[in-house]
Amino acid sequence: MKINFTGLSDPGLIRSNNQDAYYIDPEGRFFVVADGMGGHAGGEEASRIATKEIQIYLGANWESPKSSQELLEQALWNANQAILQDQQNHPERADMGTTVVAVIFRSPEPPWCAHVGDSRLYRFRESQLEQVTEDHTWVARAIKIGDITPDEARLHPFRHVLSRCLGREDLHQIDLQPLDVKIGDRLLLCSDGLTEELVEQKIASCLQNAPLVDKAAISLVEAAKEQGGHDNITVVILSLAENSH
Repeated sequence: MKINFTGLSDPGLIRSNNQDAYYIDPEGRFFVVADGMGGHAGGEEASRIATKEIQIYLGANWESPKSSQELLEQALWNANQAILQDQQNHPERADMGTTVVAVIFRSPEPPWCAHVGDSRLYRFRESQLEQVTEDHTWVARAIKIGDITPDEARLHPFRHVLSRCLGREDLHQIDLQPLDVKIGDRLLLCSDGLTEELVEQKIASCLQNAPLVDKAAISLVEAAKEQGGHDNITVVILSLAENSH
């Protein structure tokens, strides 16, 4: 399988700084999107530390006998630890944290995804968009137990309240799952600056109407800005194609 990939990050129209970060392994082995939070440039620092630590750990341990699941999980724990260490060294950034969503391709295993927070992974297959990750937020839980509807959640005052993020001593769980993918699928990793602005039908249509991943990324970011661009917007798109011989 061949992977065509691209990434794009934009501060949006309201914020002067960009607290999102992403990393794409040049060989297409792993992909990361992080959305930082916290004052005094803390968010920028947290998302930068997370993507860097994940990159370093996966790169250094790629050939290890550990499974993809174990590698990915350890990479995120390392990122959490590195952010906690930075908080200790820089008390002015003590409240910083970051979401993260990461995907690893390491054959012969299936690809795996890990995530913490509300940055998402979607799979686009045969014109259908499916959210693969489950947000670690107050509203996601409220929807699950039937307290609010998805439509109410879109405008709820607590919609940005995370139940989990990197940079917390009390982080006890990282969600991991193998991915079901096939030739023709597209995967979208994104920060909530995209999903806050665009409903899923709009995301699907941007992916559907742009045959090239670069064009699809631009189309998504521009569409989010047209809806107000209230937050930083980051997208990483992977397109799974057949190996050309």
